[in-house]
Amino acid sequence: MPSAAAVLRTRASVFAALGDETRLGLLARLTGGEPLSIVRLTEGTKLTRQAVTKHLRVLEGAGVVQSMKAGRESLFALDPRPIVGAQAYLEHVSQQWDRALVRLKALVEET
Repeated sequence: MPSAAAVLRTRASVFAALGDETRLGLLARLTGGEPLSIVRLTEGTKLTRQAVTKHLRVLEGAGVVQSMKAGRESLFALDPRPIVGAQAYLEHVSQQWDRALVRLKALVEET
């Protein structure tokens, strides 16, 4: 089982990868479930293939995209598991804040 620090590093890399408008756009294009090539991901955008490749590598490093070879081209597919993990983490943090706000409200109402 990974350490708490390793889990936080993984979550941080997911949040960092998702913190870019271009990468979010690429992920949106990959939500159809079909792996796409860099050429297909570049279509209809002003992005170069090199820029798309750079962003895909960041997403792949965070684990939210997987690449596979199909002949001479690479195809990229969404892996939602790290995003689900990030969502669970945000829910946990939200619950902590909710509890803290309840305690603050009780403290304020006591005075």
